[in-house]
Formats: sequence, C-alpha cells, structure tokens
Amino acid sequence: MRLLSLEGRLTLLLAAAALSGALLYVGVTVWPLPQVIVSINTWFKLSIAAPGGVGSLGAMLATVVVLLPLASLLAHRVTRPLQRLLRALEGAVASYRDGDFSFSIASHRRDELGALIRSHNALGNTLREQRQNLAQRELLLDTVVQNTPVALVLTDAAGKVTYANIAARHLFNEGRSLHGLAFDEILTGTSESLRKAIASGEDALLTVEMEGSEETFHISQRNFRLQGRPHRLQLFRRMTRELSRQEVATWKRVIRVISHELNNSLAPISSLAHSGAELARRGDTDRLPGVFGTIAERTRHLHGFIAGYASFAKLPAPQPVAIDWPSYIESLALHCQFRLDGRLPEEPGHFDAAQIEQVLINLIKNAHEAGGPDDEVALSVAVVARMVRLEVSDRGPGMSETVLAQALLPFYSTKRSGTGLGLALAREIAEAHGGRVALANREGGGLRVSLFLPL
Repeated sequence: MRLLSLEGRLTLLLAAAALSGALLYVGVTVWPLPQVIVSINTWFKLSIAAPGGVGSLGAMLATVVVLLPLASLLAHRVTRPLQRLLRALEGAVASYRDGDFSFSIASHRRDELGALIRSHNALGNTLREQRQNLAQRELLLDTVVQNTPVALVLTDAAGKVTYANIAARHLFNEGRSLHGLAFDEILTGTSESLRKAIASGEDALLTVEMEGSEETFHISQRNFRLQGRPHRLQLFRRMTRELSRQEVATWKRVIRVISHELNNSLAPISSLAHSGAELARRGDTDRLPGVFGTIAERTRHLHGFIAGYASFAKLPAPQPVAIDWPSYIESLALHCQFRLDGRLPEEPGHFDAAQIEQVLINLIKNAHEAGGPDDEVALSVAVVARMVRLEVSDRGPGMSETVLAQALLPFYSTKRSGTGLGLALAREIAEAHGGRVALANREGGGLRVSLFLPL
C-alpha cells in the first residue's frame, strides 16, 4: 500500500502549523488565556493585564515565538529523508565516477523517494551487468589480439608505443615489452626499406632480410583518434609462407597450361613429321607441301603461345604521355570494331598509349567473343574522381560469381583454347599505371570491364 505523497504530507503539515497558529492566537486573545488571567487576578487579588489589553501585535508576537520551534521541528521531519537520500546519492555518484557500480541504497519507503531509490538501484544493477559484459568482451578481444600471428603496434602522437601484442614484441624486441618506448628507436636496427615503408604511412608489401633469411611482410597503417588523441595503428603480417604456397600453386597452374598447349602442338607435329618421312620414302612428294604447311602452322601457333607468356613475364614499365582522346579513339577503331558511348572528356589522358591500346583491343575482342550482338560492344570514356574510366561493355551471357572472383588471376580461363592471360595482362598494365581493373555483370545481361587510370 502506497503512503501519502510528499506533497500531500507537506500540505498536511503546513495546514497543521497554520491551524496551530490560529488556535494559539485565539487562545491568547479570546479564550481561554484572558479568562484564566481574570480568574487569577480575582483569586489572588493581582493586577495582571489581559492580552486583549496588549493588543493583537503582542498576541502575534507570542504566537510567532511559540510557532518557530514547532516549524523548525516540522521542517526537520520533512527534510530529513531528503537529506539522507541526497547524501546517499552523492556517495553513489562518487562511486560511479570511480568505476564502482556495486553501490546501492537500502530503503523500504513506499513514496516518491522509495521509487527514486528503486530506480537508482536498478540503474546500478544495469551498469554493473554492462561493466561485467564489457570486461568479458575486452578480455576476449585482448586474448584474440595478443595471440594473433599479425604483429600489432599502437603508437601515440609522440611516437611512443602504447600497445603491442605478443607477435610485435617478438618481432621488434625479442619478446620484451614495447610499452612506452619510441617506435622510431626500436626500428633503428631494422632494414632501411622497412623504415621507409613505415615512414610513408601507406600500406606496403615488402621483403626484408631477417636472421639470415628473407621475410615478406604486408604493412597496414591507419591513423585515428583514441579518447580524443591522435594514434596510429600499424599491422605487420608475415606473408612469406602464404606467398610461397601461392607461388607453388601458380607454377603448377603454369606448368599444366604449358604442358597442355605443348602436347596439343607437339603431338600433331610429331605425327605429321612421321607422315612426311613416310611420304618421302615412298616418293609421294605431291602431298609433302601440305604436311609441311600444317607443321609450320602448328609451329607458328606454338611460337605465338610462348611469346605471349614471355611478354606477360617481361612487361616493360609504362611510359605515360599526354593522350588526345579523339585521335586516340580513331586510331583504336582501326584495330577493332566498337560503338563509342557518350562524349569524350575534354581533359587529356596520361598513360602509355601502346600498352593501354593493347589492353583495350583484348577487352573488345573478348566482348565480341562473348556471344552477344556485335553492335552492342561499346566503349565509353569518362573522368570519375580524378581517374579516367575506360569501360568496355557487351550484351553476352556475363559471368558467374565464381568466374568473376577469379577472372583476373593469371592463367585462369573458361575458353577451351584460352591462355588465361588477357584479363591478367590488363590488370598488370593497369596496376603498373597506378590504376585498377573492375568486372561487373550488367543489368539486362552482359559484362562491363572498367579500366581506371590516374589522370
């Protein structure tokens, strides 16, 4: 059962104080004090003046003198629970400020103060549970970060290490703590290439010599603010084993492709050579030119195949020049058929004209071989975010998600006679220019190959 509210009790106390003052005033001025004084004067033959003679001012002063202690008592009774609660809340706030959420207030009140106390205790329980969950998550995160093979170093604005996991301690300080040390001083004993890569502030893949062997690292660096202060997070991931596995897998794929192509060419050449020798032995020279012509054709195909691999492996560094778009597109149209979509940019391009022309010819050739209408093979040129985008699109069947994920890998091909070098060569040339290649299926069918190059 809920008691009377604080407002109601305060109203009753004020009403009681006012009623007491009125009764006291009446008792002093009307009844019974005047009658008592008259009786005393009569009985003891005294001459005490009645309050009525003193006047209302004296009666009011007498009433105030009596009511002040009563008002003080009532005020103390009303404010004492509030004072206790305020002191308890002050202690709770101090505990919360210190990170201690175990503080609670004991009370069995059933009024507004009781509801406030119960809400406070519920808040404390919620904060305590959240603190425990947060501590468990922090412990889990710290365990994961500490035991990851990726070396993690966090430095502040002054370059001092504020956090380093186990892998970082073993990589840079023989397992000893890095906390509080200047990271630049720690890097003094490392290779110059590693120091330059870290000083650049950019992501990098580099090989350094460590303990008599070469190690390949991928470095990721990010700047951010922690508790309002600038910090830098640096991740050092050893890539030697992974790259070695990828290298072995790539070589195996190369060997399979080359072996397949060599067998497809050498087997008919060997058979035709045997047939030519037999025709020569029989004196049937009329059929020999055809045999030799077929051998020459297979030899030229094999030579072109090997030359394609050699050109991919020995791709020269690009020599960028200023590109005038109208004349460049006109020259490209002499080598392949396409439809130009949109207007050409007014700003000239800047890239190796021969290498990019080779890429575009291969992409347009692939678009024609995709199986869609020839008049739907289109080329567009646009400037997007300080990059020039050369886009070749078709209306063929497009690619599945699996093929899209692997189409840019060297030696991956879905064609029976494909080498898997066309898109890989496009990617290699684009990245050598500081750009990239992107593949995407088009709405309504077809494929879009976008070549992004810096201006």
